[in-house]
Amino acid sequence: MIRVMLSTGEKDYILGGEELLAQWRAKPDSRIWLDIEGDPSEDSRRLLESMHCDELAINDCFRTRHPPKVEHFEHSTFILFRGISRIGDNLELLPQQIGMWAGERHFISVHSGESVSINQLWAMGAEQRVLEHPGTLALKIIHYACGRYLDKLLDFEERLADLEDGLLSDRSEEDMKELVEYRSHLRRLRRIFSYHKTLTENIWRESSPFLGDDDSNHERRDVYDRCERLYSLCQMYYEICGDLVEGHISLSSHNLNQTMKVLTIISALFIPMTFIAGIYGMNFANMPELGWKYAYFVVLGVMAILATSMLVVFKRIRWI
Repeated sequence: MIRVMLSTGEKDYILGGEELLAQWRAKPDSRIWLDIEGDPSEDSRRLLESMHCDELAINDCFRTRHPPKVEHFEHSTFILFRGISRIGDNLELLPQQIGMWAGERHFISVHSGESVSINQLWAMGAEQRVLEHPGTLALKIIHYACGRYLDKLLDFEERLADLEDGLLSDRSEEDMKELVEYRSHLRRLRRIFSYHKTLTENIWRESSPFLGDDDSNHERRDVYDRCERLYSLCQMYYEICGDLVEGHISLSSHNLNQTMKVLTIISALFIPMTFIAGIYGMNFANMPELGWKYAYFVVLGVMAILATSMLVVFKRIRWI
């Protein structure tokens, strides 16, 4: 699907298709937003080439997966951003690659499926005069997409606190599995936010004429700050999940050690008594104690004295 938004004046916004390109070319003071949604095709490639988009940038945009980046060309600045197609409450992400070209009089967005960020800014077109500065429009799209990421991460903070409390309860095993799943998803998000942080830092520090001059420094810095916050939060939550997993393992190991300690003490108490019982269980004919009237009671007494003595020793060396 190809749709076009044409601005011919301060408040004059026209929506349509490719036919508006002719009006845009005929009016030097007009601006245009060309939005291409769907799988890559030769028609969309030819259309981008007619808008002076670099061939290598088009190839990067049409690739299924490519790291986010920003490149400056003669007629436009190319931004490749990883937006959100869907992100669940468990932070499982289905990303969506968005390619954007910001020129002096045009803005182009390319994405394979429906984009919430693109649709949101498209709906605000005339109201917020989004085509007044095409470069600022690219920053607004990134800012809005990062806001969706941020909302999910902040919602996860409360769930993380519940999981931390749950590790000390009877449902620790279920929470442990959930923590491992969250940690895996956070690792993926951290990699994406690392790319975004580098991308927006380059936009902020190495601005081009198409992304605004010093007057847009605040917008560019604001987008960078949001991406940097996303990366910091994701890194922090990832480390907390790791600490909780390690804490659960340490707690489980401690409980196992306590159990093994009790079993070891019980075994140590019964080993000498088992040894004595084994000797007198052999029933040799020349064992003099077998014919003694009080032998049974004496052997039981020796066993009791041994067990009591060992308990006293264990108590003194603080084993129990």
